[in-house]
Amino acid sequence: MKLNKKIGTLALGVLLSLFVNNSVFGQQTAAFPEYNYNPFIINSAYAGLLPTTEATATNTGFSSFEGSPKNFSLSFHTPMNRGKVGLGAGFIRDEIGVTTSTSAFAAYSYKIFFDFKDDRPYWQIYQPGTLSFGITAGVQQYQDNLLDLGIMDDPNFSQNINATIPTIGVGFLFNHARFYAGISTPNILGDRLATDDNLELESPLYGYFGYRFYNNRFEDFMLKPSVLIKSEKGAPLQVDANVSLSYRNKFELGGGYRTSSSVNLLAGVYLIKNFRLIYHYNMALKDSPLGDTHGIMLSYRFGKGYAAD
Repeated sequence: MKLNKKIGTLALGVLLSLFVNNSVFGQQTAAFPEYNYNPFIINSAYAGLLPTTEATATNTGFSSFEGSPKNFSLSFHTPMNRGKVGLGAGFIRDEIGVTTSTSAFAAYSYKIFFDFKDDRPYWQIYQPGTLSFGITAGVQQYQDNLLDLGIMDDPNFSQNINATIPTIGVGFLFNHARFYAGISTPNILGDRLATDDNLELESPLYGYFGYRFYNNRFEDFMLKPSVLIKSEKGAPLQVDANVSLSYRNKFELGGGYRTSSSVNLLAGVYLIKNFRLIYHYNMALKDSPLGDTHGIMLSYRFGKGYAAD
């Protein structure tokens, strides 16, 4: 049994490393299933959109399959200057096979406010009319322990890769009472300034949008379909399509589909008034080699928190 597990882990490591080194259908970056509840982790333009500071921790990748993707992130962001400016910072660690990526960044955003007269829930907690621009600066530490795979007579696996990469990211966000849309990339420089010349690492482009269905007759409920699109050179286009139902910032239920990968399920509950706990489960489809994964996200919002007025 242990031998079969080791063989499976080695096979996965070889497969994933081949993907990364040959820039074919590989996934070099995390999927961030919590993007709906912490957009800041992929888009700096979201920083300061809320009326008070929010801190969030996520842990994704609890799986019985050794070597499957794991992700941990810690972030916070806060409004400044009457909400016109947002500041924030984040820490992200990704593991997949023999590859580990650790990133830290600081973020700045600037907002232009506007508004449209439209029905909206009395319990909403975000600035409804905003055009926001964001930028991040940080550093990424990338490690690829290729020698652990034990592959001989192949120059692509003849040495480990350990590189430090300066990062500059940009993001844009349009937020309305009814819908939102954003586009961002975590590092427009790619691997140009990496300390290891052997590194070939692409930076993904994220696009996401969603709609908020709300009716005065059912003022305590909101239906929220959303889509996240991730484009990365050398990997197939990835699309996350999700829908969730929220009740007055008390609880949420939702589900969705990730192209050629998994079916997503989530449940959220707002604890007391300042804490929010989200649990998500990804059921792998038959053509996915990575198995089922699940994770949790815990957020804390200062001031009035998530409580409805």
